[in-house]
Amino acid sequence: MEKEKIIIIKSRFLAEIGNSRNEKELYDIKVKFVGRNGELTKILKNLKNLSAVERKEIGPLANQARQEIEGIYENRKKELGSQVDWEKEKIDVTLPGEKISRGSLHPITLVYREIEKIFSSMGFEVVEGPELETDWYNFTALNFPLDHPARDMQDTFWIKSPKEKMVLRTHTSPVQVRYMEKRKPPFRIIVPGRVYRNEATDAAHEHTLHQFEALVVGDDINVGHFKYIAKEFFSAFFGKQINIRLRPSFFPFTEPSFEFDISCTVCGGKKCPSCKNSGWLEIGGAGMVNQNVFVSAGYPRNKYQGFAWGFGIERLAMMKYKIDDIRWFESGDLRFIKQF
Repeated sequence: MEKEKIIIIKSRFLAEIGNSRNEKELYDIKVKFVGRNGELTKILKNLKNLSAVERKEIGPLANQARQEIEGIYENRKKELGSQVDWEKEKIDVTLPGEKISRGSLHPITLVYREIEKIFSSMGFEVVEGPELETDWYNFTALNFPLDHPARDMQDTFWIKSPKEKMVLRTHTSPVQVRYMEKRKPPFRIIVPGRVYRNEATDAAHEHTLHQFEALVVGDDINVGHFKYIAKEFFSAFFGKQINIRLRPSFFPFTEPSFEFDISCTVCGGKKCPSCKNSGWLEIGGAGMVNQNVFVSAGYPRNKYQGFAWGFGIERLAMMKYKIDDIRWFESGDLRFIKQF
């Protein structure tokens, strides 16, 4: 009786497993016959109720049947795994491809990296400093005496502090003094960073902006060194030959001071509407470091010479990428950022 059941179970298993179409159906069939409550499993559990003679005959047959079933199951599983569902796998080559969304860098970040790359190739060190500054580093140490009219050039965001007056830095120049307090010349550094101005915003002005600053100090640094480095940088940045022009100006932390212009990147200095028919584009300020700044940093007066210069990174980005409104940079509008 039990022997006949085993033969029937094997026959039914072979018939059902041959019709299985996927691994789930295959697994369900296996459980049906050799699972915990499977048909063949019940025969094995019932061996204890058989006589010794019957157990000696039925036991090996049932175990052999179980091994055969499991072997057939594994083979069928491999067959199903190697089969391809052409309905799911077929591709309509006439359909448009799916666009892969990729992030992009902010134009300010792109300009940052380009500036750092060019100056690093010229042996400059990249330095950073805090955006929340003391009155000493932001003004006094840079030759802005208390209540001096020069402070009116930079409207500020003052922060309440229980110890001393704090301000969101209005320029990156405080890093000059911080660096010089811990280093001795000669050195060459650049200082890119975010600065803040308490002023109304329009297409050309913003309350939060980014500046770049360079400082070179040594025994015999002069304006000629500045002009050469500035020309090399702007020529590399714009990928064309750029000339430099200096105009007298005033900054408390430099003496002499000057504004510097570059030859128009559109017409090459031949005069066009972009440069208002002057052939030049105003970029930023520069000058020889005022000796009072050296003294504030702990250097002996008149022992060293150096130049400092800087400009707004937004302005540089606007020129490079033809952006017409500075407010785009802080807008957070993805339509603007995704263009880069």
